[in-house]
Amino acid sequence: MKKIIISGGGTGGHVFPAIAIARALQRAGEVELLFVGAAGKMEMERVPAAGYPIVGLPVRGFRRRLTWENVRVAADLYKSLREARRIVKRFRPDAVVGVGGYASGPVCREAARAGIPLVLQEQNSHAGLTNRLLARHATSVCVAYEGMERFFEREKIVLAGNPVRAELLAAAGAREEALDFYGLERGKVTVLVTGGSLGARSLNNAMEAWLPRFAGWTDAQVLWQCGNLYREELEERLAGRLPANVVLTPFLQRMELAYACADVVVARAGACTISELALLGKAAVLAPSPNVAEDHQRKNARALVEKEAALMVEDSELDKKLGPLLAILVQLEGARVLLSERVRELAMADADERIARVILDACNAK
Repeated sequence: MKKIIISGGGTGGHVFPAIAIARALQRAGEVELLFVGAAGKMEMERVPAAGYPIVGLPVRGFRRRLTWENVRVAADLYKSLREARRIVKRFRPDAVVGVGGYASGPVCREAARAGIPLVLQEQNSHAGLTNRLLARHATSVCVAYEGMERFFEREKIVLAGNPVRAELLAAAGAREEALDFYGLERGKVTVLVTGGSLGARSLNNAMEAWLPRFAGWTDAQVLWQCGNLYREELEERLAGRLPANVVLTPFLQRMELAYACADVVVARAGACTISELALLGKAAVLAPSPNVAEDHQRKNARALVEKEAALMVEDSELDKKLGPLLAILVQLEGARVLLSERVRELAMADADERIARVILDACNAK
């Protein structure tokens, strides 16, 4: 039985692919898995809920400016490295997998020091800092975009795609169930707007500004996920003004059903989201968050725009451009079909299995 550590997390873009990889490894053979993440982050809940053990480290990300807070961050990093050394020595893995984010750094570094095969998974078109630093120690780097030679050694790169949640595919044909679940009408073009679980203020502001236009749509409707942070203020401001064809919700309880009923999706441009849109073939308007490391969401979005597989609106221009773009996509079925076909061409449906094979090959080559 092979023993494998999967390390990383911090956001759904790291956690969901990690769980998908774990499931693919289990399907491929008998393995013992251990997750290592950052204490207090979402992986500490999501990974156990998926049925896997996890250890949390006190590691945190450095502030990208001069501040005394970085002294405490450095102290936590030192503690995390010591704990990572103990974890590696105690578990004795045949391979370690880093899925990105600062949470993957300590264990991956200690694995490299111990001569344990290291496999990295990079979700974005612009490689993250942690993976760039670890890459020289890696046996393989699994990527989701072409042209990653500017970050990693060519001979280490495996174009594998980004794993996505299995339940999204399982529900892809459940449109009527999805419409009923969210209280939407059948026979209308449905626009899904989501800024992530916390929401996005700029996206919410743009939606609020265009509500009068949406109210005039007779053959279209909107499922608007505003985020828990903004629920109360929006419900207060929109009391009595929310059009009948707009459903406002703070959180999408069944993301797979939200996708299933959507003809058009408005979303941020995280790597996980883009992979889901590609696999499901969804026409999309991407609004990259400006508040992410190294502006990687804009780079992810541009990679699709260059292939005419999505539309993009800068965060600062949402108020002006989001409404007209949605109106065009709602009215022109041909435009929706074209975007759907182009983005589907970029999908890699078996990404989890490809990555699992790379990891198991690394174990066997030890």
